[in-house]
Amino acid sequence: MVGAGFGGLNAARALAGAPVRVTLVDRHNFHLFQPLLYQVATAGLGAGDIAPAVPPTFHGAGNVDFVLGTVVGLDRSARKLLLADGTTLPYDFLVLAAGAITSTFGVAGVAEHAFGLKSVLEAVRLRNQVLQQYERAAADPVLLDAGALTFVIVGGGPTGVELSGALCELQRVLREDYPHLDVGRTRVVLVEMTDRLLATFTPRSGDYARERLRTMGAEVRLETTVEEVTPSGVRLQGGEEIAAATVIWVAGVRPHPLTDGLGFEQARNGRVIVDRDLSVPGSPEVFVVGDVAGAVDRRGRPYPQVASVAIQQGRHAARQIRRRAAGRATRRFRYFDRGSMATIGRGAAVAELPLGIRFRGRLAWLAWLGLHLVELIGFRNRLTVLVNWSWNYLTWDQGVRAIIDEQP
Repeated sequence: MVGAGFGGLNAARALAGAPVRVTLVDRHNFHLFQPLLYQVATAGLGAGDIAPAVPPTFHGAGNVDFVLGTVVGLDRSARKLLLADGTTLPYDFLVLAAGAITSTFGVAGVAEHAFGLKSVLEAVRLRNQVLQQYERAAADPVLLDAGALTFVIVGGGPTGVELSGALCELQRVLREDYPHLDVGRTRVVLVEMTDRLLATFTPRSGDYARERLRTMGAEVRLETTVEEVTPSGVRLQGGEEIAAATVIWVAGVRPHPLTDGLGFEQARNGRVIVDRDLSVPGSPEVFVVGDVAGAVDRRGRPYPQVASVAIQQGRHAARQIRRRAAGRATRRFRYFDRGSMATIGRGAAVAELPLGIRFRGRLAWLAWLGLHLVELIGFRNRLTVLVNWSWNYLTWDQGVRAIIDEQP
Protein backbone atom coordinates (compact mmCIF):
# COMPACT_ATOMS: atom_id res chain seq x y z
CA MET A 1 0.00 0.00 0.00
CA VAL A 2 1.48 3.32 -1.07
CA GLY A 3 0.19 6.07 1.22
CA ALA A 4 -1.10 5.97 4.79
CA GLY A 5 -4.04 8.24 4.09
CA PHE A 6 -7.67 7.19 4.22
CA GLY A 7 -7.38 4.84 1.23
CA GLY A 8 -4.11 3.09 2.02
CA LEU A 9 -4.71 2.81 5.75
CA ASN A 10 -8.16 1.28 5.32
CA ALA A 11 -6.88 -1.15 2.71
CA ALA A 12 -4.17 -2.30 5.12
CA ARG A 13 -6.62 -2.56 8.02
CA ALA A 14 -8.97 -4.66 5.90
CA LEU A 15 -6.15 -7.15 5.30
CA ALA A 16 -4.85 -7.20 8.88
CA GLY A 17 -4.99 -10.77 10.14
CA ALA A 18 -5.55 -12.22 6.66
CA PRO A 19 -3.19 -14.91 5.28
CA VAL A 20 -1.17 -12.29 3.38
CA ARG A 21 1.83 -10.12 4.17
CA VAL A 22 1.05 -6.40 4.02
CA THR A 23 3.57 -3.58 3.69
CA LEU A 24 2.32 -0.02 4.12
CA VAL A 25 4.77 2.64 2.95
CA ASP A 26 4.57 6.39 3.47
CA ARG A 27 7.01 9.27 3.77
CA HIS A 28 5.41 10.13 7.13
CA ASN A 29 4.88 7.74 10.02
CA PHE A 30 1.44 9.13 10.85
CA HIS A 31 -2.07 9.09 9.43
CA LEU A 32 -3.34 12.61 8.83
CA PHE A 33 -7.00 13.34 9.52
CA GLN A 34 -7.26 16.11 6.95
CA PRO A 35 -10.82 17.30 7.70
CA LEU A 36 -9.56 18.85 10.95
CA LEU A 37 -6.44 20.53 9.59
CA TYR A 38 -8.14 23.90 9.71
CA GLN A 39 -8.51 23.54 13.50
CA VAL A 40 -4.75 23.07 13.83
CA ALA A 41 -4.26 26.19 11.70
CA THR A 42 -6.58 28.21 13.97
CA ALA A 43 -5.13 26.99 17.30
CA GLY A 44 -8.07 24.78 18.24
CA LEU A 45 -6.18 21.48 18.15
CA GLY A 46 -2.58 20.36 18.28
CA ALA A 47 -0.94 18.67 15.32
CA GLY A 48 -0.62 15.39 17.20
CA ASP A 49 -4.35 15.34 17.93
CA ILE A 50 -5.16 14.65 14.28
CA ALA A 51 -2.02 12.78 13.22
CA PRO A 52 -1.71 9.50 15.15
CA ALA A 53 1.31 7.31 14.42
CA VAL A 54 0.63 4.45 12.01
CA PRO A 55 2.57 1.52 13.59
CA PRO A 56 0.47 1.36 16.81
CA THR A 57 -2.62 1.04 14.65
CA PHE A 58 -1.51 -2.47 13.72
CA HIS A 59 -0.37 -3.74 17.10
CA GLY A 60 -1.53 -7.32 17.32
CA ALA A 61 -1.66 -7.76 13.54
CA GLY A 62 1.47 -9.76 12.85
CA ASN A 63 1.11 -9.56 9.08
CA VAL A 64 1.34 -5.77 8.64
CA ASP A 65 4.66 -3.92 8.38
CA PHE A 66 5.14 -0.17 8.09
CA VAL A 67 8.00 1.28 6.03
CA LEU A 68 9.01 4.92 6.33
CA GLY A 69 10.08 5.94 2.85
CA THR A 70 9.32 7.98 -0.24
CA VAL A 71 8.16 6.11 -3.34
CA VAL A 72 9.71 7.59 -6.49
CA GLY A 73 9.00 4.98 -9.14
CA LEU A 74 7.67 1.61 -10.12
CA ASP A 75 9.19 -1.33 -12.01
CA ARG A 76 6.01 -2.93 -13.33
CA SER A 77 7.69 -5.84 -15.07
CA ALA A 78 9.64 -6.86 -11.95
CA ARG A 79 6.78 -5.82 -9.63
CA LYS A 80 8.93 -3.64 -7.42
CA LEU A 81 8.45 -0.24 -5.84
CA LEU A 82 11.44 2.09 -6.02
CA LEU A 83 12.19 4.23 -2.97
CA ALA A 84 14.17 7.47 -2.76
CA ASP A 85 16.95 5.84 -0.71
CA GLY A 86 17.58 3.29 -3.46
CA THR A 87 15.84 0.33 -1.84
CA THR A 88 13.05 -1.62 -3.49
CA LEU A 89 9.89 -3.26 -2.21
CA PRO A 90 8.63 -6.32 -4.12
CA TYR A 91 4.89 -6.88 -4.39
CA ASP A 92 2.35 -9.36 -5.70
CA PHE A 93 -0.46 -6.81 -5.42
CA LEU A 94 -0.12 -3.05 -5.20
CA VAL A 95 -2.59 -0.50 -3.85
CA LEU A 96 -1.73 3.00 -4.96
CA ALA A 97 -3.24 5.58 -2.58
CA ALA A 98 -0.88 8.53 -2.88
CA GLY A 99 -3.50 11.21 -2.21
CA ALA A 100 -3.60 14.74 -3.59
CA ILE A 101 -1.79 18.06 -3.39
CA THR A 102 -2.99 21.64 -3.75
CA SER A 103 -3.89 22.74 -7.27
CA THR A 104 -2.96 26.33 -8.15
CA PHE A 105 -4.92 26.26 -11.44
CA GLY A 106 -2.03 28.16 -12.96
CA VAL A 107 -2.75 31.34 -10.99
CA ALA A 108 0.38 33.46 -10.71
CA GLY A 109 1.94 33.83 -7.28
CA VAL A 110 0.02 31.08 -5.49
CA ALA A 111 3.01 28.79 -5.00
CA GLU A 112 5.25 31.66 -3.89
CA HIS A 113 2.98 33.76 -1.68
CA ALA A 114 -0.11 31.78 -0.58
CA PHE A 115 -0.49 29.34 2.29
CA GLY A 116 -1.84 25.86 1.54
CA LEU A 117 -3.67 23.54 3.91
CA LYS A 118 -3.00 19.96 2.87
CA SER A 119 -0.41 18.83 5.42
CA VAL A 120 0.43 19.11 9.12
CA LEU A 121 3.42 21.28 8.31
CA GLU A 122 1.27 23.66 6.25
CA ALA A 123 -1.28 23.87 9.07
CA VAL A 124 1.40 24.68 11.68
CA ARG A 125 2.97 27.26 9.36
CA LEU A 126 -0.40 28.89 8.87
CA ARG A 127 -1.04 28.96 12.61
CA ASN A 128 2.36 30.59 13.12
CA GLN A 129 1.53 33.16 10.46
CA VAL A 130 -1.88 34.01 11.93
CA LEU A 131 -0.55 34.43 15.48
CA GLN A 132 2.55 36.30 14.33
CA GLN A 133 0.38 38.82 12.50
CA TYR A 134 -1.41 39.67 15.73
CA GLU A 135 1.95 40.01 17.48
CA ARG A 136 3.24 42.34 14.75
CA ALA A 137 0.08 44.42 14.70
CA ALA A 138 0.18 44.76 18.48
CA ALA A 139 3.78 45.98 18.29
CA ASP A 140 3.09 48.36 15.39
CA PRO A 141 -0.60 49.23 14.79
CA VAL A 142 0.37 51.07 11.59
CA LEU A 143 0.62 47.62 9.97
CA LEU A 144 -3.18 47.32 10.18
CA ASP A 145 -3.50 49.72 7.25
CA ALA A 146 -1.31 47.39 5.16
CA GLY A 147 -3.54 44.38 5.80
CA ALA A 148 -1.68 42.79 8.71
CA LEU A 149 -4.94 41.37 10.06
CA THR A 150 -6.58 40.75 6.70
CA PHE A 151 -6.96 37.07 5.86
CA VAL A 152 -8.06 36.17 2.34
CA ILE A 153 -9.30 32.61 1.86
CA VAL A 154 -9.61 31.50 -1.76
CA GLY A 155 -12.07 28.65 -2.29
CA GLY A 156 -15.64 28.38 -1.03
CA GLY A 157 -15.78 24.63 -0.46
CA PRO A 158 -16.06 23.01 2.99
CA THR A 159 -12.45 23.80 3.93
CA GLY A 160 -12.77 27.46 2.96
CA VAL A 161 -16.07 27.85 4.81
CA GLU A 162 -14.82 26.07 7.95
CA LEU A 163 -11.55 28.01 8.00
CA SER A 164 -13.35 31.34 7.54
CA GLY A 165 -15.66 30.63 10.44
CA ALA A 166 -12.80 29.53 12.68
CA LEU A 167 -10.79 32.69 11.93
CA CYS A 168 -13.80 34.83 12.79
CA GLU A 169 -14.22 33.06 16.12
CA LEU A 170 -10.50 33.28 16.89
CA GLN A 171 -10.85 37.06 17.22
CA ARG A 172 -12.86 36.66 20.42
CA VAL A 173 -10.07 34.58 21.94
CA LEU A 174 -7.28 36.96 20.92
CA ARG A 175 -8.98 40.06 22.30
CA GLU A 176 -7.90 38.89 25.74
CA ASP A 177 -4.34 38.23 24.56
CA TYR A 178 -3.97 41.69 23.00
CA PRO A 179 -6.08 44.11 25.06
CA HIS A 180 -4.44 47.19 23.49
CA LEU A 181 -4.89 46.01 19.91
CA ASP A 182 -8.02 46.81 17.92
CA VAL A 183 -8.71 43.16 17.09
CA GLY A 184 -12.04 44.26 15.59
CA ARG A 185 -10.12 45.48 12.54
CA THR A 186 -9.51 41.88 11.55
CA ARG A 187 -10.87 41.14 8.07
CA VAL A 188 -11.76 37.64 6.92
CA VAL A 189 -12.47 37.65 3.18
CA LEU A 190 -13.73 34.47 1.52
CA VAL A 191 -13.38 34.51 -2.27
CA GLU A 192 -15.27 32.03 -4.47
CA MET A 193 -15.33 32.09 -8.25
CA THR A 194 -18.80 30.47 -8.61
CA ASP A 195 -22.15 31.95 -7.61
CA ARG A 196 -22.46 30.11 -4.27
CA LEU A 197 -20.59 28.46 -1.43
CA LEU A 198 -20.44 24.69 -0.86
CA ALA A 199 -21.04 23.83 -4.50
CA THR A 200 -21.42 20.09 -3.78
CA PHE A 201 -24.27 20.84 -1.37
CA THR A 202 -27.76 22.10 -2.18
CA PRO A 203 -28.16 25.85 -2.81
CA ARG A 204 -30.01 26.28 0.49
CA SER A 205 -27.03 24.94 2.42
CA GLY A 206 -24.72 27.28 0.54
CA ASP A 207 -26.99 30.23 1.26
CA TYR A 208 -27.10 29.31 4.95
CA ALA A 209 -23.31 29.15 5.12
CA ARG A 210 -22.97 32.52 3.39
CA GLU A 211 -25.43 34.29 5.68
CA ARG A 212 -23.96 32.69 8.78
CA LEU A 213 -20.44 33.79 7.82
CA ARG A 214 -21.64 37.32 7.17
CA THR A 215 -23.29 37.37 10.59
CA MET A 216 -19.96 36.30 12.10
CA GLY A 217 -18.20 39.19 10.38
CA ALA A 218 -16.69 37.55 7.29
CA GLU A 219 -16.83 39.15 3.85
CA VAL A 220 -18.07 36.69 1.22
CA ARG A 221 -17.16 37.54 -2.36
CA LEU A 222 -18.98 35.29 -4.84
CA GLU A 223 -18.37 35.18 -8.61
CA THR A 224 -14.95 36.62 -7.95
CA THR A 225 -11.78 35.35 -9.58
CA VAL A 226 -8.26 35.79 -8.23
CA GLU A 227 -5.88 36.72 -11.01
CA GLU A 228 -2.69 36.93 -8.98
CA VAL A 229 -1.39 36.48 -5.47
CA THR A 230 1.25 39.05 -4.61
CA PRO A 231 3.55 39.54 -1.61
CA SER A 232 1.12 42.19 -0.33
CA GLY A 233 -2.24 40.52 -1.08
CA VAL A 234 -4.37 39.50 -4.03
CA ARG A 235 -5.37 41.08 -7.32
CA LEU A 236 -8.88 40.21 -8.45
CA GLN A 237 -10.30 40.04 -11.94
CA GLY A 238 -11.02 43.59 -13.00
CA GLY A 239 -7.99 45.01 -11.22
CA GLU A 240 -9.25 45.34 -7.65
CA GLU A 241 -6.56 44.65 -5.07
CA ILE A 242 -6.99 43.52 -1.48
CA ALA A 243 -4.06 44.23 0.82
CA ALA A 244 -3.53 41.14 2.95
CA ALA A 245 -0.56 39.74 4.80
CA THR A 246 -2.10 36.26 4.70
CA VAL A 247 -3.61 34.58 1.64
CA ILE A 248 -4.81 30.99 2.07
CA TRP A 249 -5.38 28.89 -1.05
CA VAL A 250 -7.93 26.08 -0.63
CA ALA A 251 -9.49 26.33 -4.09
CA GLY A 252 -8.84 22.78 -5.25
CA VAL A 253 -6.61 19.72 -5.39
CA ARG A 254 -4.85 17.60 -7.99
CA PRO A 255 -3.58 14.00 -7.84
CA HIS A 256 -0.17 13.50 -6.29
CA PRO A 257 2.54 13.99 -8.97
CA LEU A 258 3.90 10.50 -8.22
CA THR A 259 1.22 9.15 -10.56
CA ASP A 260 2.61 11.16 -13.48
CA GLY A 261 5.73 9.04 -13.75
CA LEU A 262 4.39 5.52 -13.29
CA GLY A 263 3.37 4.90 -16.88
CA PHE A 264 -0.36 4.49 -16.24
CA GLU A 265 -2.93 6.08 -18.51
CA GLN A 266 -4.39 9.20 -16.94
CA ALA A 267 -7.57 11.17 -17.45
CA ARG A 268 -7.47 14.88 -18.23
CA ASN A 269 -7.70 15.67 -14.53
CA GLY A 270 -4.53 13.64 -13.90
CA ARG A 271 -6.24 10.74 -12.13
CA VAL A 272 -5.25 7.19 -13.14
CA ILE A 273 -7.82 5.45 -15.34
CA VAL A 274 -9.06 2.25 -13.71
CA ASP A 275 -11.46 -0.58 -14.47
CA ARG A 276 -14.73 -1.02 -12.61
CA ASP A 277 -13.01 -3.03 -9.87
CA LEU A 278 -10.42 -0.21 -9.38
CA SER A 279 -7.57 -2.18 -10.98
CA VAL A 280 -5.42 -0.69 -13.73
CA PRO A 281 -6.25 -1.90 -17.26
CA GLY A 282 -3.55 -4.34 -18.32
CA SER A 283 -2.16 -4.55 -14.77
CA PRO A 284 -4.79 -6.43 -12.74
CA GLU A 285 -2.41 -6.70 -9.78
CA VAL A 286 -2.40 -2.89 -9.33
CA PHE A 287 -5.32 -1.12 -7.66
CA VAL A 288 -5.69 2.64 -7.47
CA VAL A 289 -7.88 4.27 -4.81
CA GLY A 290 -8.76 7.66 -3.39
CA ASP A 291 -7.77 11.01 -4.86
CA VAL A 292 -5.51 9.48 -7.53
CA ALA A 293 -8.14 7.04 -8.86
CA GLY A 294 -10.04 7.98 -12.00
CA ALA A 295 -13.00 5.76 -11.11
CA VAL A 296 -16.42 6.84 -12.39
CA ASP A 297 -19.96 5.96 -11.38
CA ARG A 298 -22.60 4.39 -13.63
CA ARG A 299 -23.29 7.79 -15.21
CA GLY A 300 -19.63 8.30 -16.07
CA ARG A 301 -19.09 10.94 -13.39
CA PRO A 302 -15.81 10.86 -11.44
CA TYR A 303 -16.16 10.27 -7.72
CA PRO A 304 -15.47 13.28 -5.50
CA GLN A 305 -12.05 13.54 -3.89
CA VAL A 306 -13.29 13.17 -0.31
CA ALA A 307 -12.39 10.91 2.61
CA SER A 308 -15.48 8.69 2.41
CA VAL A 309 -14.70 7.70 -1.17
CA ALA A 310 -11.09 6.86 -0.32
CA ILE A 311 -12.13 4.81 2.72
CA GLN A 312 -14.63 2.73 0.76
CA GLN A 313 -12.26 2.28 -2.19
CA GLY A 314 -9.43 1.15 0.08
CA ARG A 315 -11.62 -1.48 1.68
CA HIS A 316 -12.94 -2.54 -1.72
CA ALA A 317 -9.40 -2.99 -3.09
CA ALA A 318 -8.52 -5.18 -0.12
CA ARG A 319 -11.56 -7.39 -0.75
CA GLN A 320 -10.63 -7.75 -4.43
CA ILE A 321 -7.09 -8.77 -3.50
CA ARG A 322 -8.55 -11.52 -1.36
CA ARG A 323 -10.77 -12.62 -4.23
CA ARG A 324 -7.91 -12.64 -6.74
CA ALA A 325 -5.67 -14.54 -4.32
CA ALA A 326 -8.44 -17.13 -3.98
CA GLY A 327 -8.82 -17.42 -7.77
CA ARG A 328 -12.23 -15.71 -7.85
CA ALA A 329 -13.45 -12.93 -10.11
CA THR A 330 -13.37 -9.38 -8.82
CA ARG A 331 -16.41 -7.18 -8.37
CA ARG A 332 -17.33 -3.69 -9.40
CA PHE A 333 -16.80 -0.85 -6.93
CA ARG A 334 -20.03 0.68 -5.69
CA TYR A 335 -19.93 3.83 -3.63
CA PHE A 336 -22.48 4.38 -0.91
CA ASP A 337 -22.90 8.10 -0.33
CA ARG A 338 -23.44 8.57 3.40
CA GLY A 339 -23.96 12.28 2.96
CA SER A 340 -21.95 15.44 3.50
CA MET A 341 -21.43 17.82 6.39
CA ALA A 342 -19.68 21.13 6.88
CA THR A 343 -19.42 23.32 9.95
CA ILE A 344 -19.47 27.12 9.82
CA GLY A 345 -18.78 27.80 13.47
CA ARG A 346 -19.99 27.26 16.99
CA GLY A 347 -23.50 25.80 16.87
CA ALA A 348 -23.78 26.15 13.10
CA ALA A 349 -23.33 23.50 10.41
CA VAL A 350 -25.07 21.94 7.43
CA ALA A 351 -25.75 18.25 6.97
CA GLU A 352 -27.13 16.49 3.91
CA LEU A 353 -27.81 12.78 4.30
CA PRO A 354 -29.25 10.09 2.00
CA LEU A 355 -33.00 9.97 1.31
CA GLY A 356 -33.16 13.74 1.13
CA ILE A 357 -32.55 14.28 4.85
CA ARG A 358 -31.15 17.80 5.31
CA PHE A 359 -30.78 19.91 8.42
CA ARG A 360 -28.87 22.95 9.55
CA GLY A 361 -27.88 24.72 12.73
CA ARG A 362 -27.05 23.25 16.13
CA LEU A 363 -28.30 19.73 15.39
CA ALA A 364 -26.13 19.55 12.28
CA TRP A 365 -23.20 20.90 14.30
CA LEU A 366 -23.59 18.19 16.93
CA ALA A 367 -23.84 15.55 14.19
CA TRP A 368 -20.65 16.95 12.61
CA LEU A 369 -18.81 16.76 15.95
CA GLY A 370 -19.94 13.17 16.53
CA LEU A 371 -19.02 11.99 13.04
CA HIS A 372 -15.51 13.41 13.19
CA LEU A 373 -14.87 11.93 16.62
CA VAL A 374 -15.92 8.50 15.39
CA GLU A 375 -13.76 8.73 12.26
CA LEU A 376 -10.59 9.69 14.13
CA ILE A 377 -8.07 6.87 14.49
CA GLY A 378 -7.30 5.79 18.05
CA PHE A 379 -9.17 6.14 21.33
CA ARG A 380 -6.54 8.48 22.80
CA ASN A 381 -6.91 10.93 19.91
CA ARG A 382 -10.69 10.84 20.17
CA LEU A 383 -10.50 11.56 23.88
CA THR A 384 -7.97 14.38 23.43
CA VAL A 385 -10.04 16.06 20.72
CA LEU A 386 -13.23 15.70 22.77
CA VAL A 387 -11.55 17.34 25.79
CA ASN A 388 -10.17 20.16 23.62
CA TRP A 389 -13.52 20.80 21.96
CA SER A 390 -15.31 20.80 25.31
CA TRP A 391 -12.78 23.21 26.81
CA ASN A 392 -12.95 25.52 23.79
CA TYR A 393 -16.74 25.53 23.89
CA LEU A 394 -17.02 26.24 27.61
CA THR A 395 -14.24 28.81 27.92
CA TRP A 396 -13.85 30.35 24.43
CA ASP A 397 -10.17 29.53 24.77
CA GLN A 398 -8.19 28.08 21.86
CA GLY A 399 -5.52 26.28 23.83
CA VAL A 400 -2.83 25.67 21.19
CA ARG A 401 -1.52 29.21 20.59
CA ALA A 402 2.21 28.47 20.57
CA ILE A 403 4.23 30.08 17.77
CA ILE A 404 6.75 27.47 16.69
CA ASP A 405 9.40 29.39 14.79
CA GLU A 406 11.11 27.34 12.08
CA GLN A 407 14.07 29.71 11.95
CA PRO A 408 17.16 28.90 14.09
